[in-house]
Amino acid sequence: MKKFTTVITIFLLALATYWSFSSAMPSYQKNETVPLNSFSTDRALAHVKKIAEAPHAVGFPAHKEVRDYIVCELQKMGLKTSLQEGYTAGDWANLSKATNILARIPGTEQGKALLVLSHYDSSPHSSLGASDAGSGVATILEGIRAFLSENKNPKNDVIILISDAEELGLNGADLFANKHPWANDVGLVLNFEARGSGGPSFMLIETNRGNSRLIEEFTAASPEFPVANSLVYSIYKMLPNDTDLTVFREDRDIEGLNFAFADDHFDYHTVRDNFDRLDRNTLAHQGSYLMPLLMHFSNADLGNLKSLNDDVYFTVPFFKLISYPFEWIWLMFGLALLSFVCLLVYGFKKQSLHLKEIFKGFLPMGISLLINGVVGYFSWTLLKWFYPQYQDILHGFTYNGYYYITAFVFLSIAVCFGAYHKFQNISVSNLVISPITLWLIICGAVAYYLPGASFFIIPLYALLACLFILVNQKIPNPYLLVFLALPALWIYTPFIKMFPVGLGLKMMVASTVLTTLTFYLLLPVFGFYKSKGKLAFLCQFLFAIFMVVAHFNSGFTKDHAKPSSLLYILNTDNNSAHWVSYDHELIAWNKKYVDGPSKNQVDYQIISSKYAPGFTYSSKAPIIEIPPPSVEKTFDTIVGENRLVKLIITPQRSVNRLEVFTNNVPLSTVTVNEIELSPFYLKDLKRSKLLTHYISDNDATTLELQFPKNQVLELQIYEASNDLLNHPLFSVPERPETSIPMPFILNDAILTTKTIRLE
Repeated sequence: MKKFTTVITIFLLALATYWSFSSAMPSYQKNETVPLNSFSTDRALAHVKKIAEAPHAVGFPAHKEVRDYIVCELQKMGLKTSLQEGYTAGDWANLSKATNILARIPGTEQGKALLVLSHYDSSPHSSLGASDAGSGVATILEGIRAFLSENKNPKNDVIILISDAEELGLNGADLFANKHPWANDVGLVLNFEARGSGGPSFMLIETNRGNSRLIEEFTAASPEFPVANSLVYSIYKMLPNDTDLTVFREDRDIEGLNFAFADDHFDYHTVRDNFDRLDRNTLAHQGSYLMPLLMHFSNADLGNLKSLNDDVYFTVPFFKLISYPFEWIWLMFGLALLSFVCLLVYGFKKQSLHLKEIFKGFLPMGISLLINGVVGYFSWTLLKWFYPQYQDILHGFTYNGYYYITAFVFLSIAVCFGAYHKFQNISVSNLVISPITLWLIICGAVAYYLPGASFFIIPLYALLACLFILVNQKIPNPYLLVFLALPALWIYTPFIKMFPVGLGLKMMVASTVLTTLTFYLLLPVFGFYKSKGKLAFLCQFLFAIFMVVAHFNSGFTKDHAKPSSLLYILNTDNNSAHWVSYDHELIAWNKKYVDGPSKNQVDYQIISSKYAPGFTYSSKAPIIEIPPPSVEKTFDTIVGENRLVKLIITPQRSVNRLEVFTNNVPLSTVTVNEIELSPFYLKDLKRSKLLTHYISDNDATTLELQFPKNQVLELQIYEASNDLLNHPLFSVPERPETSIPMPFILNDAILTTKTIRLE
């Protein structure tokens, strides 16, 4: 292939890759003259700005302010609002008093209702919640306003649920789904969520049965920028969290569609989840989903959404959502296999294929796949070794993570070009046999184990078409080969980015391996390049450049601040106190409290957290007179072989959280504030944590416990307040601007521990 043609084809491939990302979402343009019956991103942004003024987790002062604001905005639209309040503990024994916000648009017919859903609480204790889920609430407020401005009566009732306590255990959704009469009317849920502060919003289906009817109706609604595929929900289920929609699926068998974005994952649940960092294009993308879906499903038959059949589905530029039934999976695989066999026979007959060269072609493929797999697998371990501060970014996705992804993609391409450079004498028609064989194995395994990813076979068909061309033409049209490479680029490049962003840089191996596999699909183009060695060197150089850029962005700044932590723990049993931290790399702010040889020496229970396994540093602290909770035993009796005890735990100071741990005594029933914990939870209680109560209004915690009468139950009570930095008895200074509170853990807190023995 001529050098000029090589440059053009590389440019076209790069342009196609760029288009696969840029065409996925709308482009925000500031416009104050958007018609009242259209969704305005600017009007939605005004809601986000108001909601995200302060942390507003359950029990926080701003929580009620945000609730009042949302109620007021709904009432401005002429909607009658109501509040649903009550205790729930969900499936995780996370007790809280949730206050849901409800409104209803009446329909003209008696069918099932459409529920639009997002949550208004932010994550404790520092998150401002602009994206998670202020963006969802703002999308609904603006979308409902635009919908009502049409003055059209929908066939179906439209229920607006702005739920509470999602961050604590999906409690608000649990309260509505299991205790509100409107839940009986719901036929479909549209839920708006976030797991970052930018990027495209993925549509994720939640259903207990088949998805084909939902896909059919979603396609009929025709959102302009759909981003979805049947593999994403499988990935979503790998994540260490659920959404409110999960409650509706599991408890009420109600179908639903999630819309969630995850780019800039490092902002998730932090104080940096603020108005300024929310991607405006992303908010526009959420609106581009809601409006057509609201118009469509408010008039569709929501009682006819269940299906026994599943569809494979995926989105590509120009064609939007493509779907086909699962029944086609093995047929398509068999057709691909048969086509390959026929092309092999045809190629040998035409003497375009030679067995020796085919076997040689497996060598560069195996070498490049092995090297890139090993590099990707150990990359995160090596990065943490060079930059130990990365361990304190609990998301696993660093501020400079995009540079690392780009660097390792270029390194993977360099390895591939380098490997195939050594086998220049093999014809391209013979080289592509090994990738086709490998992709047939992958597609067969996917069809059997992960059928939702069976759209992987589409680029394989394109590669088979390339093989047909290569067998017939010694010098095929390079631009035709580029055209046939488009399915591979459009389908796989988003995954190359998505895996390490959504699941952390520990998943870099997915990027390096998938880059390698995509390179094989592009071999009909790359195989004709005469300058593979130079391209390998160029990609190595780009790898080095991006690694250098990543290095110079590996430190922490005001905009990319280091997460840090500090707690004061007072053990009231032995009157001892400790400073503790979760940090692996201390900063000057907390180093003066916990620095020293006492790393990992403190003996406390592992407090509930999403990622952190426990404290990393501790040191002795002065005794500060912090009153522990009072524990009153109001009932104690024997019932058969069991003992029934009732305790009331009452705060003696302003607190946010209570956690109760037990020894290994089996508990037959546990009721907390009149909410009985699931027997399945008690049966599978593998750790000693019994429950967590996220406290509102300094409420007491009432515990009723039933356990064997001949055993001694020990309860360890941990009570925490998030006021370490502003408590009058402490003098801990504010963090420097280059640090933020570490998310997902108990932080900036004063914690007291107290042990109760029921002998």
